Amino acid sequence: METDELEAIIEAEIPDAEATVDLPRAHHDRNHQDAHFAAVVVSPAFEGETLVDQHKMVYDAVGDEMTDSVHALEIETYTPAEYAERQDEA
Repeated sequence: METDELEAIIEAEIPDAEATVDLPRAHHDRNHQDAHFAAVVVSPAFEGETLVDQHKMVYDAVGDEMTDSVHALEIETYTPAEYAERQDEA
């Protein structure tokens, strides 16, 4: 699976989400089942949700890909306000 494919899956399943997916470490074979990805997902759907519930939303969005094409997924989730604040601090 390519990073842009995973971004599209997440964005299609979480309302108004913007996802950025990277490969956090080098892969010899990008199509290998043991693919590790890192995702930053920003969505107003996360407002009022616990961090655990936010991450569950992302895992649910990825669905069956977690057993097929994605071995591990590092997740950072933010509401739009949290993400804007984070950008201001950078």
